[in-house]
Amino acid sequence: MERFEGRTYLITGAARGIGAATARRLAAEGAAIALADLDCKGLKDLQQELGDRKTPVLARVLDTRKSEHIEGFVAEIEHTLGPLWGAVPCAGIARAQPAEFMRDDDWTAVIDVNLTGVFYVCRAVGRVMLTHGRGAIVNIASITSLGGQPGRANYAASKWGLVGLTKTLATEWGRRGLRVNAVAPNGVDTPMIRDGIPEDFLNHVMLDRTPLGRLAQAHEIAAAAAFLLSDDAAYVNGAVLEVDGGLTAGFLTHRHGADFAMKSGSANSGENA
Repeated sequence: MERFEGRTYLITGAARGIGAATARRLAAEGAAIALADLDCKGLKDLQQELGDRKTPVLARVLDTRKSEHIEGFVAEIEHTLGPLWGAVPCAGIARAQPAEFMRDDDWTAVIDVNLTGVFYVCRAVGRVMLTHGRGAIVNIASITSLGGQPGRANYAASKWGLVGLTKTLATEWGRRGLRVNAVAPNGVDTPMIRDGIPEDFLNHVMLDRTPLGRLAQAHEIAAAAAFLLSDDAAYVNGAVLEVDGGLTAGFLTHRHGADFAMKSGSANSGENA
């Protein structure tokens, strides 16, 4: 199935994780891919991998917080690979700290990358796709854009802001043929999660409260992004698709949703306490 044959897409934060998985997914379905990241080695490795598969690919090391860099790269993409059909701004960081101890630079860094940088990407690709009269953008939100999370005031603020940005752009640009949506993952099995979250919290809080009982894989988030970019989602605009294993479907729950709050033991028949 070549849903993206003859189409060009920009992926930022492309060197690893969700960004790399999304690039691979779109390339597998026929797309030409423009890659951007600050990780030079990871970017070169992915460029080589996609090139070996005969994917038209263009890669640049750049900082999404520099709007002029994004504007220049978008112009280069249009000249080299052809008209843009969409973008997935995946660049993002997390710096956890209790709010009362959060340093100014930790606040600013997360807001600048996760929100301002995404806006710069959306604005740059939006300008050219609006002239084409069609296209799609998929932003990477988070389940943290649906509620608060201790120690992540900066991250939560950036992701709540990203949802507001997504819905506003969808409202402004939809009538002109450009759709804007977002996916909201739970924890994704990447080095950032494995290295940044204590194993006890991962197992006894995150996974315990996820009905599917596991982390997402990056390719599963990429599959959701590919759907939202595709013509299959032609009437989806301004949506935030929760790709979270069911975590936000319930509350006051644990043991993957098996904690029936009843005095009678009959409801727990067949379940291990």
